[in-house]
Amino acid sequence: MSHLMELQTKEERIQLLSQTVEPFGERVRQLPDDAFPYENFKDLQKIGYPALTVPKEYGGAGITLDELLTYQQIIAQADGSTGLSIGWHMGFMKYLGESKPWKEDVYAKVAKDVVDNGALLNSAATEPATGSPTRGGKPETTAVKKDDGWIITGRKNFTTLSPILTYFVVSASIDGTDDVGNFLVKHDLDGVHVEETWDSIAMRGSGSHDLVLEAVHLEKEDLVEVTSNQKRKPAGWLLHVPACYLGIAQAAQKDAVAFATTYSPNSIKGTISELPNVKQKLGDLELLLLESDHFLHAVAAKWDSGDEETRSTMGPELGAVKLSVTNKAVQGVDFAMRVVGAQSLKLANNFERYYRDVRAGLHNPPMDDMTVMQLADKSIREQS
Repeated sequence: MSHLMELQTKEERIQLLSQTVEPFGERVRQLPDDAFPYENFKDLQKIGYPALTVPKEYGGAGITLDELLTYQQIIAQADGSTGLSIGWHMGFMKYLGESKPWKEDVYAKVAKDVVDNGALLNSAATEPATGSPTRGGKPETTAVKKDDGWIITGRKNFTTLSPILTYFVVSASIDGTDDVGNFLVKHDLDGVHVEETWDSIAMRGSGSHDLVLEAVHLEKEDLVEVTSNQKRKPAGWLLHVPACYLGIAQAAQKDAVAFATTYSPNSIKGTISELPNVKQKLGDLELLLLESDHFLHAVAAKWDSGDEETRSTMGPELGAVKLSVTNKAVQGVDFAMRVVGAQSLKLANNFERYYRDVRAGLHNPPMDDMTVMQLADKSIREQS
C-alpha cells in the first residue's frame, strides 16, 4: 500500500485517501450497531494518515489546517464516525506541534510514536458532573503528588477513539491546590480501563466510551501542562468538527442526486431530477453546501496565513463557522432525504446513518449559545 508521506502533492494525497476510505461506509453498515470499526483506522494508519499533522521537524508532513479539512471531509463522506474520531487526533497533534504547550522532549517522544507506529492520541476532559470542558467546570478526576510521580484517579466520558488510543491526555484537579493539569496517560498502564458505555444513536462507531482510572501511577514528567490559569485561546484545529459534518451532508447530497437522476416512476417521462419541485430541493441543497464549503475553507486559510495576533482575535469567527456549517449540514441532510422520499428511511441505505450522525454536530464544542454571545460581544466591541 502506498504511503501519504511519500506523496508530494495534495492532489496525490487526495487520490490515495479517497481510494483508502472507499470501503469504510459499507464496512460500517455490516457491523453491529455497537461495534467499533477497527479496520477503518488500521487502513488510515497503513497509509500514514495520523502523521500528516505532525510538524516536519518531527518527521511528519506539517500540513496546513485548510489541507487537513479537505481530507477530513473525504473521510467523513465515507463514514462520519471515522471522520470525527480521527479528526480529534489530527487536530490535537497539530495544535501541540504548533503551540508547543508541552516540554519538547515529551512531545518529540509522542510525535515519533505517531510517525513510526501510527500511535493515536486524544484528550479525555469531559466528566458526568462537569459537562463539556468549554463550560469551565473543574474536573473531579484527581491527581495526587507522590515522591516518584503522581497517582491519578477518576472517570471521563465521551472519550472518543478510546478502544485504540495509545495516549489519553487527561485533565485532573491537582490535589491540595487550585490547579488543573493535563496528564499524559498511556493506555497500557495498570489501572487504565475503557468501560464500554457508548450508547448514542449518533456516531455509533466513534468508540466514545468511559475512561476509568483507578489509582494509576504516572511519572513526574507525565504532568504535561498546568491549565488552570490559562485563558482559553482560539483553536483553529477545532474546525475539523464542522468539516466532518459538512462531509456527511456532501455524502447525502451525492446519494440524493444519484437517486434523483436514476429514479423514473411510470407516471413521468425521464427521471424525477427533471421535476421542478425536486430541482428546487437539489438547488437549495447545493447552495447550502457551497456556502458552507467556502466559509469553512476561507476561515481556515485565514488561520493558516495569520500571525499570532490575528489568530488571537478569531474566536468568534471560528465559532461562527462551526455553528453555521453544522446547522446547514443538518438542514442539508434533510433536503437530501426529502428528495429521496420514503425510501430514505430504509435501514438498507446510507441515509439513516447520515440522519443520525449529522445531529451530533449540534452537541460538539463550541455550543451554539456560547458562539452567539461571542458574536454579539464582537459586534458591540467593534461599534464602540
